[in-house]
Amino acid sequence: MFKLFLKIFKTPRNIIAVNTAEGEQTEIFAIGEKIQNKVKNLFQGSLAIRQIDAGSDNACEQELVALSNSFYDVERFGIHFVASPRHADMLLVTGPVTRNMAKAVRNAYEATPDPKIVVAVGDDAISGGIFKGSYAVSDGVDTVIPVNYQIPGDPPSPKTILFHLLKILETLDHQSLKLK
Repeated sequence: MFKLFLKIFKTPRNIIAVNTAEGEQTEIFAIGEKIQNKVKNLFQGSLAIRQIDAGSDNACEQELVALSNSFYDVERFGIHFVASPRHADMLLVTGPVTRNMAKAVRNAYEATPDPKIVVAVGDDAISGGIFKGSYAVSDGVDTVIPVNYQIPGDPPSPKTILFHLLKILETLDHQSLKLK
């Protein structure tokens, strides 16, 4: 046991400081504060998002899951993911719509309360991506349900998703000001 402690204490510490994460963290926090302000104004403090996998390869889902980790932590900005489209303010649809999932996507869209906000996340959801023209898919989400906004990328990074969510919320805020 003594030899183990001696080895531990003799081993030099090789720690490499990385400052890029600090800059990215402050940038994400700045985007997040803007998102939080828009969410407070538009959705009374809480934006409920229902994510629908329409038949993707799970790349976009992993990026959306990353939004909930401790680095991005979208909950602190007032965004949370819900299990039912009946509780959702926004639908995020990923992947090309497979023929087997088309009805389920339509049902989720119909169950979402008005006003419906549908966002296609990733190139597969926008146009079908590499699966376009396949016998098994209906290509992009817009072939099954109306899509309001798109977040391009294959897959888009969590930072890109946050940035586009901010742009979507700014657009919605601008439209609500026009209606008043």
